[in-house]
Amino acid sequence: MSGHSKWATIKRAKAKTDSARGKVFTKIIREITTAAKISGVDVSSNPRLRLAIEKAKEANMPNDNIKRAIDRAAGAEAAALEEITYEGYGPSGIAILVETLTDNKNRTTGEVRNAFTKGGGNFGSSGCVSYLFKKMGIISFDKERVDMDALSMDAIDAGAEDINPEEGEVATTPLNFEKLRDTLKNKGYEIANAEVTMIPSTTVKLAGEDARKAMRLIAHLEELDDVQGVHSNADIPDEIIEQEVK
Repeated sequence: MSGHSKWATIKRAKAKTDSARGKVFTKIIREITTAAKISGVDVSSNPRLRLAIEKAKEANMPNDNIKRAIDRAAGAEAAALEEITYEGYGPSGIAILVETLTDNKNRTTGEVRNAFTKGGGNFGSSGCVSYLFKKMGIISFDKERVDMDALSMDAIDAGAEDINPEEGEVATTPLNFEKLRDTLKNKGYEIANAEVTMIPSTTVKLAGEDARKAMRLIAHLEELDDVQGVHSNADIPDEIIEQEVK
C-alpha cells in the first residue's frame, strides 16, 4: 500500500479543478453506464454501481447526469463499450496496468501503445504484469489526526486484512470494502480517501529523473479519453508526486 494515499489524495484534489472536471465526468459516466449494463440498475444489489455513483457525487456531478448515465445502460452506446486492460513497463522496469472502457479497440490500443512509447516505456502482452497486482479496498486517513492504534483495532474487528500505520492506510477485500468503510465512518473516523483499486504485491523505489518520467507516463495514460484507471508498482517520493501533479 506504500504511498497510495498520498498519490490518490493529490490526484483527487487536482481532478476538482474546472479544467479536469469535464474529463472526470466523462469517465465516471462511462463507469456508471457499464456497471448498470453488466449487473443491472438496482443499486442495492450492484456494488460496482454504488461505488461509481459515490465517485460521481464526490466529483459534484449533478443527479440528473447520474440518472442519465444509468438510463443509458439499455442503449446501443452502452452495448458497444468494451472493458480492456492493457499491461506494460515504465522507466526502471516498473509494472503498469491500464484499465479502459472503449467503443473502438483499435483506436484505444494505438493510443495506449503510443503513450508507452513516448513515455520511455514498453507496451506489453496480456499477463506480463497483472500477476503482480491484487484488487483491494483501500481506506486512507490523515495519520496526524487519527489515533492509529485505536483505528487498527477497530479495523481488524471489522475485517481489515492489512494496516499500514505509517501511511495511514487500511486494506480489505473488495467484498468487505463497503462494510469496513461504513463501520469506521460510523465510529467517527474521518476518511481522507476510499476506493477499490489494484495494489502491487511489491514496489520499485524510484528517484530523480526516473521518478519524474514514471509520473509523466502515468499522467499521459490517465489523460487518454478511454482510460478509466492506471496502476503501477512505482514507489515515488512524496516531493516528486507533489511537483508533478501541480
